[in-house]
Amino acid sequence: MEPVFRVLEIAATAVVRATGTSITFRGVDNIPDSGGAVIAINHTSYVDWLPAALAAKRRGRRMRFMIKAEMNEVRPVAYLIRHTKTIPVDRRAGASAYAHAVEALRAGEIVGVYPEATISRSFELKDFKSGAARMAREAQAPIVPLVVWGAQRIWTKDLPKALGRKKIPITVEVGPPIPPRGDVDEVSTATREAMTALLGRAQRDYAHPQGAAWLPRRLGGTAPTAAEAARRDEAELAERARRHGESA
Repeated sequence: MEPVFRVLEIAATAVVRATGTSITFRGVDNIPDSGGAVIAINHTSYVDWLPAALAAKRRGRRMRFMIKAEMNEVRPVAYLIRHTKTIPVDRRAGASAYAHAVEALRAGEIVGVYPEATISRSFELKDFKSGAARMAREAQAPIVPLVVWGAQRIWTKDLPKALGRKKIPITVEVGPPIPPRGDVDEVSTATREAMTALLGRAQRDYAHPQGAAWLPRRLGGTAPTAAEAARRDEAELAERARRHGESA
């Protein structure tokens, strides 16, 4: 039954209703109704996990997300992690989280993974890490590509939050499962190509005002280019390392 997860599902549905957010789901039937699968999700927002989780809920599944281990330091979040089978990831030593994810996949769970690892400031797909492909191959579970578009308008890096009843539309596109055949690079490339196509489809049917800060440059927005975003990411990492060194 997982009562904590059930409370979260009710709360998530209530939040969507209260904010007037309309979520368009396409291809949800591509999420297997049973058995393990890696759900590969693009990462443009602090809240894109919510529509992804609701897509799984529509399929009668509960997604086990991989989340940065630092969130365990927030007591309420630590409680939720323990009671929802969330998988904490220590970026300095990720082997334990990887093994935990593979175990969950073999047990028939669906595991939500962000192949880009961090939020894309350009709102384009960044280079993928190999973890999603590696765990899919090791568990012999398919990868299901899933794209969320529009959540970056609510809460993302460098832009003001748009919390409250803003009635922001969100699109979720789910593609057919990708079998874990071939080597890691082949599986990762196939996943990225599928997600690129899904992202283009989601964007095609979404209203894009020229000059919007949440819109990629190629679509007429003012978001950083991929190169500019990479430089900001590097500066952020350097500042984080500096603070960590000062506190050590």
